Amino acid sequence: MDAASLFSQFMSGLTTAMFLFLIASGLSLVFGVMRVLNFAHGSFYMLGAYIAWQVVQWLHPSGGRFWLAVLGAALAVALLGAVVERLLFRLLYDREELYQLLFTYGLVLILGDAAKALWGTQQLSVSGPPALSGGIELFGTIVPVYNLFIMLIGPAIAVAVWLMLTRTTAGRMLRAAALDREMLGALGANVGRLYTGMFALASFLAGLSGALVTPIQSIVPGMDVEIIVQAFIVVVIGGLGSFWGTFLGSVIYGQVLSFGILIFPGFSLFSVFALMAVILILRPWGLLGRPLR
Repeated sequence: MDAASLFSQFMSGLTTAMFLFLIASGLSLVFGVMRVLNFAHGSFYMLGAYIAWQVVQWLHPSGGRFWLAVLGAALAVALLGAVVERLLFRLLYDREELYQLLFTYGLVLILGDAAKALWGTQQLSVSGPPALSGGIELFGTIVPVYNLFIMLIGPAIAVAVWLMLTRTTAGRMLRAAALDREMLGALGANVGRLYTGMFALASFLAGLSGALVTPIQSIVPGMDVEIIVQAFIVVVIGGLGSFWGTFLGSVIYGQVLSFGILIFPGFSLFSVFALMAVILILRPWGLLGRPLR
């Protein structure tokens, strides 16, 4: 293992981390504000990938179709998330976590079958944008330009969401709703509209991550269950409801998985689960989370 190989694994781990952060951040926001364990969050990620592929097919002759597909998929999933929150999730806010998991798992099965009925079971793929094709040589290794773009857009979205939560009136109200939504409602705030907006934002991030992953990963049924397990590991490591904890957990997960593949190829996934188990033993509330009182 020379320096070039180590740097290559490091960059690969960062790419994986930023993809995971885009989807896990929405999962963490929904739990942190609404206290809902949304197991169907991975289904929104999958739908984002399928819708992006569909938009590319519709816009095949036009230029810039990839970016239009990404934006269209993210907005479509955000709209779907708002509808689902309005019609279904409002029934779960006062229920125990077990009911939330069972309900959202049923939603996973419904959305998974709907995706199979609409797009079939064959593998689909989307070509990346020509402007981000090729690679750049860094420290003796070739890094794809598209991967560098993902490494940059992850922190950019993290800062944008953080500024929204801390510097805007809507963000302050969301943080107040996370502490005491009954009191916020008594003060005249429209808590239902805030929850719908938060769920739409989380769904937008899931759809965006699903659309952005299409140039480097095949679109197949079942990708929702695979990604949601990884997203839950990330939020558990970082701390449930902690936004920056999710970012830190994504980076740790990506690096442990990447170097685990390099050092122990047969036990790379085991290393991630072992890390999660150690963190749960030492800090059950996660690295940056807070213990429930």
